[in-house]
Parts: sequence; structure tokens; C-alpha cells
Amino acid sequence: MSITLTDQDRPELQKGIEEIVASGFAGVQLRVNDERGEWAGSAGVRKLGEGAKPPTDGRFRIGSTTKTFTATVVLQLVAEDRIGLDSPVDDYLPGFGLDRRITVRMLLQHTSGLFNYTGEYYDDGTVAPGIPWQGQEYVDNQFHTYRPEELVRLGLSKPARFEPGTDWSYSNTNYVLARLLVEDVTGRSFAEEMQRLILQPLGLSGTVVPDTSPEIPEPHAHGYYRYEHDGQWKVVDVTRFNVSWVSAAGDMISTTKDLHTFFSTLMSGKLLPDSLLAEMRTPHPKLGYGLGLFVEETDGGTVLHHNGGFWGWGALMYSTPDGSKTLAASLTTGDAELDFAATAEAFQKAQQRLVKEVFCSGQAEPAHKEAEPAQ
Repeated sequence: MSITLTDQDRPELQKGIEEIVASGFAGVQLRVNDERGEWAGSAGVRKLGEGAKPPTDGRFRIGSTTKTFTATVVLQLVAEDRIGLDSPVDDYLPGFGLDRRITVRMLLQHTSGLFNYTGEYYDDGTVAPGIPWQGQEYVDNQFHTYRPEELVRLGLSKPARFEPGTDWSYSNTNYVLARLLVEDVTGRSFAEEMQRLILQPLGLSGTVVPDTSPEIPEPHAHGYYRYEHDGQWKVVDVTRFNVSWVSAAGDMISTTKDLHTFFSTLMSGKLLPDSLLAEMRTPHPKLGYGLGLFVEETDGGTVLHHNGGFWGWGALMYSTPDGSKTLAASLTTGDAELDFAATAEAFQKAQQRLVKEVFCSGQAEPAHKEAEPAQ
């Protein structure tokens, strides 16, 4: 049985999250499970204008951390012999006219070459826009419903980044296709399959697949988006938000406790056969992405993770390969004067600080640092 420790037992962790808040975040909640037991703490505010700290059992939007859940569901269906990992996706979803060379594995590993419907950033600095993702247009779409087929068709309407299997590029289009694949082979909604395969067996009562609902169950902190429009800076509460725009690539809501339970169970080999877990943890040489997670070598050893975030929200989920040590965190942004680049930089510094403290005994920065894509 884990023991929940007080702030005084791990003052370095409490200090760490307080300094993250000082760097520009509204609130942070952190949970660490290791050989010393379980520590949970929070810093900052639950809501702007109020003094209460974020609840340590609060729900939050986990962004692309969702991808690890999605990949696990697909691999569980592979284990049930309902999906072939190296089968053409077109076999299951013929209505999109997909390149026959694109396999299920390529979706999960981001090697399909499909255009990212939320927008692409090219090496020469140019940007190819996708759906509205910032500014007033993003806010105006706060309660707009996107259907997954619509998102996929937008991605397919743009030129592919490369020939399937020849390179690596992070694309949310891959994971929306993974959702449709799950629904096609099971005849059930993605939320129902997530419930059947992961949430119910693990008792993850704090985790939600919202689909088109803008609601987030209590208790929770609030996330905010600060942007400029017509020469004026605005701050909008983006706690209630229809996140169908990101679908199974990043729409889920969870808690630090549920993220710990899920990731430690997955890493300890209790959700997938050993052979499929090994496939999941085999990284592509470019940025170390496996099937739905990153594999990172630090001075404290190998850690596996998938972080996530979009305007207002950030999430961290890390584990050792055996699941014995985990870190799960939520970060909410407020009204600090941070633009997109500054927010991304602050998020990266926060994750590096916490990883160093928990997995490297506070002695060294992670040996491999990648700028993980948002969303």
C-alpha cells in the first residue's frame, strides 16, 4: 500500500512546483510514486482571483497524453487479433482512399507522412495552417463540434510530408484515424472501447473521454488563454471547451492518480502481452517515439513518457520501464504575459526540472531533451 507523504517529507518537490508557478503558470498539481511512497502536492491557484490551491485530486485536460491511451487500446485489439499491426489502414477504412502503404503501426508511430490537420511547421520556418488553433478564431470555435471524419479529410486534402515509412513527423491526423479504426473493427464508440479495455478494469473513475461535451467534472482547476486581438490583450477561461477538434489525439480528461495507475500498470506489463509492450517501447531514431509514447535516456536511466498540452492546459506523465516510479502532473496557464513560444519554453523547463528531481536524483538535466509537440 502506498503512503501519501506531506509537503514537509518532500520539500524539494513542493519547492519545485512553486517555482514553476512563479515562472508564469497559474497552478500545478504533482503526484510522484516511488520507493518512498506516494507524494501529492499543488501550488498556485485553482482559479484566477481566488486564493485556493488546485486540488491534488483535480481533473484536468491531458492533451496529447491521450495518445498513449489511444495506442494502448489499438494494441489491445491487436492482441485480440482484431487488428493487424502491419496491415494497411485502408483495409479497415477504405472510404478515405488512403495510401495502401500506410499501416496501423505507422499511425501509432507518426511515420505515415500524413499532414497534421492542426497545422504543420516546416524546417524552413514556414507554416501550413490547419483548423483554427490560436487567437480570436480559436476562441470563437470554443464550442464548435468537429467530427473525426472531417478532421481526417482536412489532413488528407493537404500534401503528405513524405512517403509512408520513410521519416517521422508528429501528426494528430494519425490518431484520429486510430480512433476511427477502433470504432470500425469493434462496432462501438471509441469511448465505449476505452471504458471496456482500460478505464473499467483499472478503476479509473476520474478519467473521461468527453467526445463533444465541453464539460469537465469537478473538482478541477481552471485554464486560461491569453491572446492579442485588434491591439488588445484578452484573457479567456478555456476550462469549458469542446475539444472535439483534437479527438482521440488529445481530448481526454484525467487526474494525476489515474495517470499514475494507468502508466504504472501499462509499464509493468499488465495491459499488453510482452511482445506488444516491447513493440510499443521500441523508439524511432528520430526523437525516440515508440507506439504512442516517447523513450528517453536520462542520467538516471531510461524513462518513458508522453506529455500533452494546448491553450490553458499541460500534462506530464512519466515512468521507469518497470512502472515502479512515476510522475504525473497538471499545469494550468493564467494571465501571465507569455506568447506561444514563451509558454512552450516554460512548459519544457518545467518538465525538465521535475524529471531531474524525480528520475535523476536532482543531480543532472535529462541527457536527451526534445521539444515535444503540443496538442
